[in-house]
Amino acid sequence: MKFSPYITELLQQKVKRELRLSSDCEYLALDIESVTGEHIGVNTLKRLLGFIDDEREPRPSTLDIIARYLDFENWDLLKCFDDKSNSSFSAAEDEIRVSNLVNGQHIQISYLPDRQIELEYCGDEQFVVRESRNSKLQEGDELEISHIVKGYPLLVSHVRRDGADLGSFTAGKAQGISFKIL
Repeated sequence: MKFSPYITELLQQKVKRELRLSSDCEYLALDIESVTGEHIGVNTLKRLLGFIDDEREPRPSTLDIIARYLDFENWDLLKCFDDKSNSSFSAAEDEIRVSNLVNGQHIQISYLPDRQIELEYCGDEQFVVRESRNSKLQEGDELEISHIVKGYPLLVSHVRRDGADLGSFTAGKAQGISFKIL
């Protein structure tokens, strides 16, 4: 088994580095253990990321550790999102192509249980949070977002608050997000 590009991207965002060399798996293994308190072997990660050509299926407990590291309850929930994103088309109204937005344009994003944020586009994949209700994001946070799709989690590459880089952020992990262009 090899991770899909979707899961690999989530791992790269979480570990805050590209996973393009087999030596990157050592760093990832240490980060997984520091976050979850559970160990995954470096060779297992190399297999899952495609650095070792081996089609053995990993243990379900290993996949659950990966899911928890990515802030999902379990592998089945993470895999549900992966299956949706693996091979599907989305209608134009279900997707925002950030490159087509106009500076100053506002987007309202909602996700369960009762979270809502309003973003203002600033150009070059940069947004500012203008309103935040029940979200960990705060008014004034600066976000870097390349893609917004209804029904999928919102993946924020970088969050900057008061000049400090807080890292990546994922919203709507359980059910995905909905949006409205204002």
